[in-house]
Formats: sequence, C-alpha cells, structure tokens
Amino acid sequence: MTSGSRIPAGNRKVAGVRKVAVAGVALSDGGRVDGATPYTLHAQAARRALADSGLDRSVIDGFASAGLGTLAPVEVAEYLGLRPTWVDSTSVGGATWEVLTAHAVDAIAAGHANAVLLVYGSTARADLKAGRRTANLSFGTRGPLQFEAPYGHTLIAKYAMAARRHMHQYGTTLEQLAQVAVQARANAAANPDAMYRDPITVDEVLDGPMIADPFTKLHCCIRSDGGCAVLLVAEDHVPDLAKPPVWVLGSGTAVSHTTMSEWDDFTVSPAAVSGRLAFARAGVRPSEIDLAEIYDAFTYMTLVTLEDLGFCAKGEGGAFVEGGRLLRDGALPVNTDGGGLAACHPGMRGLFLLVEAVRQLRGEAGQDRQVHRRDGRLPQLAVASGTGGWFCSSGTVVLGRE
Repeated sequence: MTSGSRIPAGNRKVAGVRKVAVAGVALSDGGRVDGATPYTLHAQAARRALADSGLDRSVIDGFASAGLGTLAPVEVAEYLGLRPTWVDSTSVGGATWEVLTAHAVDAIAAGHANAVLLVYGSTARADLKAGRRTANLSFGTRGPLQFEAPYGHTLIAKYAMAARRHMHQYGTTLEQLAQVAVQARANAAANPDAMYRDPITVDEVLDGPMIADPFTKLHCCIRSDGGCAVLLVAEDHVPDLAKPPVWVLGSGTAVSHTTMSEWDDFTVSPAAVSGRLAFARAGVRPSEIDLAEIYDAFTYMTLVTLEDLGFCAKGEGGAFVEGGRLLRDGALPVNTDGGGLAACHPGMRGLFLLVEAVRQLRGEAGQDRQVHRRDGRLPQLAVASGTGGWFCSSGTVVLGRE
C-alpha cells in the first residue's frame, strides 16, 4: 500500500497495522480574546482535548504544531510540558492540519507513536487590532512570487481570478456564490461559539463593499482569534476513552502550484487529487458522506471543493449549492458550525474542520444544530478537506463512527 492508505475499508485490522481513532477534540476561547497570547490558546485547547479524551497526558508521545514561531512543535511542546518522541510541523497553509493528520495516522499505524496531539492557536485578530501585524496579503516579493507582486497580486486577488474563470467557463453566478455565505451564516445561527450569527440575504452579500472582484465583503472569511486541538490515538487506547471513538478511515494530500501561471486549470483545486485518494483509501464514495467540513476562506472555495471531492460534476457546483443544500438539515450539510465565513477564522483553520466533524459524528453538536440522517440516526461518515495558499495545497480526511 502507498503512504496514507493504511486504514482499510471497514477498519479491518491487517498484520502490523493499527487502526487510529480520534480520542479527544476541543476549542480554546475564541472570537475576540484580546487578553490572550497564542500560547495561552494552545494550552487551553490542549488541556480541553485531553480532558475530552479521558486519558492521562502521559500517553502523549507524538506532537504536531505549525504556525507559531520558528520551531513551532518544539516551542509549543515545551510550553505544554511535553517531550514527544515523534514530531511534525509540516506547514502548507490552511491544509496543514489535514496533512498533519495524515502523517500522524501513518506514524501511529506503523507503531512510531501511540498518541499524537495536534494543536493550534492564533491571536490574528487581536494582533491586527493592536498593530502587532499588518493585513498585507502579498506574501512577500522573493522567490516565484516576485513576478506577481508588482501587479498587486494579493491572496484574495488570486482567489478572485479563479472564481471569475469558473463563472466564465461554467456560467456560475454571483447569486450562487452568495448562497454559500448565506447558508454558512444560517448554520452559525445556533452555534454559540460563532462570531457572526445574524442571518444575511443574497442581496446583502451582493451589495456589500467590493474587496476583489467578484468578492464583496461577505464573500470573504472573517478574522478571529482562536485555537483548537485534536488527539489521535492507536486502537489500543480506545477501551480507556471517555467517549466513543471516531475512526480515521482514510486520507489524501496533494499540492498544486505557487505561481498562478503554473496552475493548469483555475477551475480545479488540488482537492480533486486529495479527495480521490482519501475516499479510495477509506473505501467509501462521496454519495455515502453525511456531512462535509470544507475550508472556506472565500465562497468560491466551498463551491469548487465540493466539485473536486466528487459531490457534483465539474461546473455544476453553482446549481449544487442552491436550494439550501448546505444547511444543517439540507441534502449535504456543509460547514455545520458556520465555517470560516461566520464561525471563526484565526488563520490556518483546517484543524477546526476536524473538531466540528468529530463533534457531529459523536452527536455532541447540540439539539439546535446536530445533523441527523434522513432515517433519524446520527451521521456515520464525514469528510474534512482543507485548502492552503491559493489552492496551492489540499488535505482530505474521511472520518467514521464505525
């Protein structure tokens, strides 16, 4: 088998390979936390995830972190009082946490670690408000990006170009893109942790201030503070868990481009590769998935990722997101916490996707926002798909109750 394919369909154990479960998940304080540091949020999330698992911290022998400091996993592990023997800090933008999950699952399955803690925390909003960072999204002028920077190619401009191409090629409309924002806000309405919970309309999205054509303000993710943590463990620890396990059934990773001129097709994201790999390794089809948590820094990301994961055909994403399909009680609930468009977006949001997926599969989302299948049962399968850069990277993880 190739890397990342070691959790076979049905979780049947094969010689020398261990199944991997999500043991604990948690959020730190979030939204607006002006008095906290990123280290504070890391620690809050880590403690809460460990408490959620019911395990003792002594079981943790693996650690993954990214986005903070030059030596992220070393600095944060020291702050948390951990001395892991397996570490990873692979950083590929918003897809980082799905990629790190894939790495951690392989390490646990192979016996290189027994329990890996993934933790993230950021005070992006507080730092900007306090003048400790800028909102510059040009990503520097060295390396390949130096050839685009003189033309004002910010991150949002790259996404806007891709969206315009999809609109031109497939007839996708602004109203369809706006539907993604409207439904994300509706999903956030019952989430007490979401920053923005008031309903919005398509007209309000379309009439907002222009940020980068075709994106008005409400097409874009919010800026927040926040952190979260996920604890992955070998099947040996499952009998000791405080809650039923959620199994990692399969994962896939892929990278695409940095320079826009090297992107073969603006309407295809690397999720087309990572998703295909994840579903194949999990032994499930997109049609079997009960809910999807998708990186949504901009509305177009949700639409094109749904296409690339195979929930609809290429070019049909616009029609697919209409009619309330993405709502909690829709045909395919997507970003059930409100996503980056409404709930939180402190930076590399990919780990939040996994937290929400696990809570939904456990049935812990709460009466007003818990997803149920048409037969009334709790969801059985979920997918979390993160995107990094400007469709530069992708990581997809399939999770299941059984």
